[in-house]
Amino acid sequence: MMPLSLAGRGEEVIIRRVGGSPEVRQHLENLGFVPGSLVSVVNTLGGNLIVKVKESRVAINDDMARRIMV
Repeated sequence: MMPLSLAGRGEEVIIRRVGGSPEVRQHLENLGFVPGSLVSVVNTLGGNLIVKVKESRVAINDDMARRIMV
């Protein structure tokens, strides 16, 4: 397992675990980051990631991406 922040651009990965406080986990789950979901990194901009999850593109910062294990 590795954090989503280390996934390569264009690489499709499966979310294994979402860490952080209950509020952070709930926020990420509301965005579609749930274990078992397929996500791919679209681009990285200044430490932030643009991620395709459930047919949507979501921008998250590096701190959030490190809480998502793939």
